[in-house]
Amino acid sequence: MDSWLKLVFSHPDSWPAAGMIVLKTSVVYAFLVGGLRFFGKRQLGQMTLYDIVLMVVLANSVQNAMVGEDTTLAGGLISATTLLILNRLLFLLIKRNKKVEHELVGEPVILLRDGKLQRQAMEREGITREQVQAALREHGLLELKAAELIVLEVDGSMSVIPHGAVVHRSRRHYRALRTN
Repeated sequence: MDSWLKLVFSHPDSWPAAGMIVLKTSVVYAFLVGGLRFFGKRQLGQMTLYDIVLMVVLANSVQNAMVGEDTTLAGGLISATTLLILNRLLFLLIKRNKKVEHELVGEPVILLRDGKLQRQAMEREGITREQVQAALREHGLLELKAAELIVLEVDGSMSVIPHGAVVHRSRRHYRALRTN
């Protein structure tokens, strides 16, 4: 029983080893935040089976980079705690700095205006005509010309506003950034 407890509650060999886990985890976090932001909003709201596989493989590949040879419970907890703290700090930075918010969260993008596709915006965001048409069907519309506006929101979802709809302003919200 004693050896079992030692295995479960083992820890990194030294404080410098724990510090290396924190440092490597921080680098991996920054790399993934930048990489996911670079690949656009579609990755957030329109995840396919292949995107989910990518996330699982990414998680597995970076796990080794974060903790290295350390397979202890404490090493894993140090890495997880580092990720949680970094995520909270990033949220606070985004909340307080409009420039950082613009760079990391982005702005909504108009994909269709007055029934006409905005092809440059679609290409830049990696959105296909089929995805726009799927968003139309989800909102009960069958043709592009039935929509006044389609907007790719910052969370990756598409808002569809039919012709003649009354639009009410509301405060912006970010599903991905809510803390409650």
